[in-house]
Amino acid sequence: MSTPSDIPTDIPTDDPIDDKTATADAAPARESAAGLAAVVYNPIKVNLDDIKRAVAAEEAKAGWGETLWFETSKEDPGQGAAQAAIDAGATMVIAAGGDGTVRAVAEVVHGSDAALALLPSGTGNLLARNLNLTLDNLEHSIGTAFSGKDRKVDIARIEIRHEDDSVSKHAFLVMAGLGLDAKMLASTNDELKAKIGWLAYVGAIITALRDRNQLRLRYSLDGGPTKSVRAHTVIVGNTGTLTANVLLLPEAVIDDGQFEMLMLRPEGFVHWVQIVVKVLWENGVLRRTPLGRRMMTKEVEALNYVKGRQITVKLSHPEEIELDGDGFGTATAFKARVLPGGLRVRVPQE
Repeated sequence: MSTPSDIPTDIPTDDPIDDKTATADAAPARESAAGLAAVVYNPIKVNLDDIKRAVAAEEAKAGWGETLWFETSKEDPGQGAAQAAIDAGATMVIAAGGDGTVRAVAEVVHGSDAALALLPSGTGNLLARNLNLTLDNLEHSIGTAFSGKDRKVDIARIEIRHEDDSVSKHAFLVMAGLGLDAKMLASTNDELKAKIGWLAYVGAIITALRDRNQLRLRYSLDGGPTKSVRAHTVIVGNTGTLTANVLLLPEAVIDDGQFEMLMLRPEGFVHWVQIVVKVLWENGVLRRTPLGRRMMTKEVEALNYVKGRQITVKLSHPEEIELDGDGFGTATAFKARVLPGGLRVRVPQE
């Protein structure tokens, strides 16, 4: 067992990650009848003419001002556009794009007086899935933005120390991952993904599974003792459901103020079978009914879960890291912290 002092001192375990400390108390729900909306859109992911028609109809119905429009680019995936929207007075920012656009916009919107609305337009749409929002109905999504209500959800802040000792700061809403999922994303062809969606991941998954490299890491949960582990994959989740409604993190709740951290530690074919059965059958099917929950097994050796509000991790060597489905290079250490209720998202009225 290592001691807490082994955690890297340049990514502190106690101090706030940054000065954006929005919480449920600091971000009161706003239910005003009218406001000013802005759309931050990824031109590759959306049909702008269709969105503009739907927005024009809903903004008039709701009595809102004329909506502002901001386009993302390769150089600016959404942060700059979202900041421009807020500086222009937007009280609601609609993220029209994939998970990367949503994450980038939320990174700026959280801690402001604006709310985030979602127009799911990508392959995963993971935040929308975890909020049970409509995924393929443009009119319903825009209607929810203008006539829905605010729901406070958690947002995570993360500091990543890279191989060159630089430290970058980001937000994420769904998951941060090391190992299989990060390597899979790094191996996925973006052009193929745009053409065939999630099927593009199949070849990348096979490539990642052939990699027998294990993660060697030390982690501290909520400032507690440091533990040393070896794992194939580590995922820190703010929400638990993936594409195809796969429930990977069964106790990750988007508004409970905590992460759920998953460590996959398979050693051979039998352990992979245990993982598949646990995730797809038990989490995906049995857990959904009272009778099924009584039939579930205890934790398996190859699959471990822990929960906490802050996690600090140091890796023995640089590893690929992903946030909400986008690669962020390699990491040698990171610290992630939940900001409870730090983001308001528009959801349908009851």
